Amino acid sequence: MTTDLGMPSTGLPRGTAGVPRLPDDAARQTKREFTSDQEVRWCPGCGDYAILAAVQGFLPELGLRRENIVFVSGIGCSSRFPYYLDTYGMHSIHGRAPAIATGLATSRPDLSVWVVTGDGDALSIGGNHLIHALRRNVNLKILLFNNQIYGLTKGQYSPTSELGKVTKSTPMGSVDHPFNPVSLALGAEASFVARTMDSDRKHLTEILRAAAEHRGTALVEIYQNCPIFNDGAFDVIKDRTEQEARIVHLADGHPVQVGPEAARQVLVRAAGGSLEFVPEAEAQGREVVVHDAAAHDPTQAFALSRLDSPQMTHVPMGIFRNVDRPTYDDLVRAQVEAAIDTAGGRAGDADLDALIRGRDTWTVA
Repeated sequence: MTTDLGMPSTGLPRGTAGVPRLPDDAARQTKREFTSDQEVRWCPGCGDYAILAAVQGFLPELGLRRENIVFVSGIGCSSRFPYYLDTYGMHSIHGRAPAIATGLATSRPDLSVWVVTGDGDALSIGGNHLIHALRRNVNLKILLFNNQIYGLTKGQYSPTSELGKVTKSTPMGSVDHPFNPVSLALGAEASFVARTMDSDRKHLTEILRAAAEHRGTALVEIYQNCPIFNDGAFDVIKDRTEQEARIVHLADGHPVQVGPEAARQVLVRAAGGSLEFVPEAEAQGREVVVHDAAAHDPTQAFALSRLDSPQMTHVPMGIFRNVDRPTYDDLVRAQVEAAIDTAGGRAGDADLDALIRGRDTWTVA
């Protein structure tokens, strides 16, 4: 059995291993049980509403007790998320959600830990925290809402705003080269990297499901419209007459292609190893790129992420990478258990005393 994304379905989310599950005979959970009594306060038309509805509708699938699910957010419009879910949660500090969530995931293996962040929160002040969570492979699910603007602070350019973007903080146009969040995550060798968008409920839910099944850090970039300060940023790939020719749906084990059947283009390797789309008829005899999300080497996944352009001529959507490797929190807990065993059931008090009184100390006169 496989999902619509071409990924194998395990039936049991791997990412929730060890987290207490509801008894088999328990009543089936519903979206209502994961919806808090707080008034949702986002601007009319904000893409956050669609993402919230998808998450609230998806969480019952996990079969977990609500008290064993935690959402940690930073600062920004998206970071109001924990208020609107009837789970545990924390509205933390700017850019530091991954660090706080790392401590939580490491100390509490009985929790399913999620991070909600935005392009400014995650990639500016929180840049280092994000990349280190990714490289460590902490068992976290990170939802990065990308609207290419600072919405909460009223419309300054963000780390994903395009070159030349005119905003309140860049009246003559931004001179910053923007981050590509997917490329950044793959460069940090994240074990799970995916992209989806707010208005595609079916695809968004499939990606959330795959992220939950992954054990390790799962980064999901979500294109999200800000109707007040950056309205229409993704209109070209939301328009039904345009999206078929622009959105590159990544399907594991299948050739990478784009466009309607009558005008389909296939991705091939060009001279020098670069990738380019050519008409399907011209792909005969050339090396066609087949997507392999489970490839240990992230080079091809990174190359796919570079198909992006500010013009959104070709926008890859789906799972770029999904590989298994040891998680940071599992390794830390194993070390702690080993230290306790070595100390004969204690946490190494004698060794700590010897360290404090050892030769690597000195007296300051």
